[in-house]
Order: sequence, then structure tokens, then C-alpha cells
Amino acid sequence: MEAVKLKQDNVPNKNKSAGWKQTIWRWHFFAGILVAPFVLILAISGGVYLFKPQIESMVYNDLYYVKESGEAELSISKQIDSVKLALPSAMVTSIQLQADDRKTTQINYMDGEAMRTAYVNPYTGEYQGSLANEQKVTEIFRRIHGELFVGGTAANYLVELAACWTLILVITGLYLWWPRKKSSIWGTIIPRWRNKKLRLRDLHAVPAFWLSFFTIILILTGLPWSGVMGEQINRLATATNSGYPAFAYPFMGAPESPIKATDVADDVPWASENLAVPASSPTPTPISMEDASHVASFMELPRPYTLSLPRGETGVYTLSSSHGVPTESFTIHLDQYSGNVLSDVRYDDFGIMAKAITLGIALHEGRLFGLPNQLIGLLVCIGLIFVVLSALVLWRKRKPEKHSGAPTTARTKSVTISAWVIMVLFGLLMPLVGASLIIVFLLDRILLSRWSITRKWLQYD
Repeated sequence: MEAVKLKQDNVPNKNKSAGWKQTIWRWHFFAGILVAPFVLILAISGGVYLFKPQIESMVYNDLYYVKESGEAELSISKQIDSVKLALPSAMVTSIQLQADDRKTTQINYMDGEAMRTAYVNPYTGEYQGSLANEQKVTEIFRRIHGELFVGGTAANYLVELAACWTLILVITGLYLWWPRKKSSIWGTIIPRWRNKKLRLRDLHAVPAFWLSFFTIILILTGLPWSGVMGEQINRLATATNSGYPAFAYPFMGAPESPIKATDVADDVPWASENLAVPASSPTPTPISMEDASHVASFMELPRPYTLSLPRGETGVYTLSSSHGVPTESFTIHLDQYSGNVLSDVRYDDFGIMAKAITLGIALHEGRLFGLPNQLIGLLVCIGLIFVVLSALVLWRKRKPEKHSGAPTTARTKSVTISAWVIMVLFGLLMPLVGASLIIVFLLDRILLSRWSITRKWLQYD
């Protein structure tokens, strides 16, 4: 009798455990259906963009590399003059000086409302052609990756929402993967090849487990660029003094300026994008671009770096670098008349959070440790594509004809409420997830759970 009673006492626990698995599986199922197309798009576009340097060097070889080299570079003014001779209406905004002496100088200019880049041989001054920045092959993939190509705030939010739900997908997937019985490498870290019934499940779950850590890293390092979470991260870094340095202007008081560094300069590091730009003090004679580049040489700034030209009478020269070695990134503003350094912010000046994000962005883009970084990123992208496709095949194999194949809703009310509480916590951490949960809840209560067709299709019973 005692054994029977003990067995009966264990039934509620088993039901509760089964209810948890069923509920998490249901969230995982529908989250997967919603984000799978976006994961494919982001993985394919991101995998291509990782190899931006190699792709651009190959596709635009005649523009990126000099046809003949020399020992001494021409002055910046002479290089700009060759661009203006070829393109009289060009309004030059910045110049990128290269570390590789085989490469051309890149001169950014406005052509009407379009931003273009001219390529000039720094030794001969020969104008080798120009490109519209938005029409570069890699730029197209960048726009697909960050803006689904259509651009705008809505597309940016959609990408962020997909990334956040993918994070939830990984967490719920790990819960479902976690072995409940005695530990075994089969079905957990190695697929069960000989079991036909479980092989397809393992070909989805096991690679997903191996990729989970890298997927979380990719998502977290991509969020600083996002619209909502990116702004929250920036506010957190500012509030905790772990972003840009509190005293970024060692030679003068911090300027109260509505103009941010990212508004007036190219190639600005993430941690310096929102720094207020100081103003030059107008005098009769401004310094030349050569003088500004001499300051860079005197300060021993590593190439590649970008020299952005002043905008207006109180504008400043800006020396910046964010696409080279991340620990060598900097943003320096010079008075356009005196050449005095008005602000000098280096990687070492960043707060701990800004340093971590700077390294994370470089890791995300495949720049942190060169080709191995790119190859690891590519393997993760290929792995994500495989996981999505294997999930699709698994779903199609198991899906009944008359409904979606989703797990039924849990009959344990406490489990359902607890699951919603957890999802609300995710929503508080990730506002777009919170907004989507409100929409899902309203659709569920008003429409989906009330129609017999949708109740059957979505497996409410």
C-alpha cells in the first residue's frame, strides 16, 4: 500500500514535468516557425559579409590597388585635386589613408545626395574611378543583414525582433535538449545515426547544441547596432560610466553641442559615436589638410584612418578609425584654424562596457583575429542554415495533415502561468519581444482560441 501511495504521489510531479516540456516545446515550435526565414536571411547575408575585405579586393581590384607604385606619396591636396579634375561637382567629405602601400587612397564625396568614393593612386595622383557606396556588392549584403534591404526603422526593428526571438529559441532549445535520464553522449553531443526514428531529431538538436554558445555570442554582439536594445545598451553604458570616458575632452570643458561625432565623421568607433563635437574658434586663416595629416603623423596614429573635413566655420577636422585593429580605434577632433587637439579618445579611454562592445563588434564582423575569426563565423552561419533546414524537414516529416503539428497546450494551469511569467521577464529585458507578446496574447484571446479551425490547427486541445 505504501508503494502504491508513493507512486500516486509522484504522478503530479511527472505531470508537471511533462507539462513544462510540452509548454517549452510549444513556445520553441512557434518561435522557430516565425524566425526561421529571418535566421536564414541573416545567416546567408552575414556569412557573405564576413569576407568583405576579400570580396571587395577581388571584385574591385582595379579600383582598390594602384597600377604603379612609388616611394613617396603626393600631398592630400594634390590627390583631391585629381578627383575634382575628373569630377568637378564632387564635394569631398573625407579621405581614408591606407596601411597597405599597394592600395589607393579612398576619397569620399557627395554627388548630389548620393555618397560615393573615388580611388586615387597616392603616388601618381591618377584617378582610377569611383563607386556609389550603396551599390557595392558587400554593402548590398550589409543592408540585407541589418535592414532586410528595404531599410528604415521598421525593418531595423524587425531584424532586432528576430534576433531577440532567436535568443529565446536557443534557450528553449537547450531546455528541450537537456538529458533527463542517465547521461549519454548519444543523442546529446553525437547523433544516433543507427536509429532511423531518432536520427532526424538528433541531426537538428545536436548541431543546435554545439552552435548554441556561438549563436548567443553572435546575437549579443549584434544588438549594439539595433534600434531599441542598442539605445538601451548605450544608456546603460552612459549611466554606469562604462561607455565613452566621462572626461573625453582633456584640453577644454566638455562642449554642450547637439552635433554628435557620427554626424560629422566617417569610420567613428561605436563608443565615440554619440560624443558631442567641439567647435573650432574662427580665425582668418584655417590650417590645410596636410597640416591635419601632419598632426596624425606626429601623434603616430596607425593606418588605416579617416580624415573627415570640417563642416562650416566652427567645424573640426576629425581623425578616426574603427575598422582596423579594435584596440587601436580612436576619435580625435582638431580645431580647423589652430590645429589644436580639442578631443582625443582612444580605446584605452573607453569604459569596460565600451571596450567589450568594441571587441564584440570586431568579433561579429570577423575582424578580431583575422581569417580564423572569419572561418569560425562562416561555420556558425552554415551551421545555422543546416539547423533551420533540418527543423523544416523534421516538421514536415512529423506534421499531420489536418493541423500544424504543434505540441498541445499544457493542461496544468500553474505551468502555463509560470511560462507566461518567464516570457514576460524576457519581454521586460527585450522591449520588442514584450510588444510582440502583447500582440500574441491579444490574438490568442480574441481570435485564435475562439475559432474552431484555428484551435484545431494550432493544437489548443
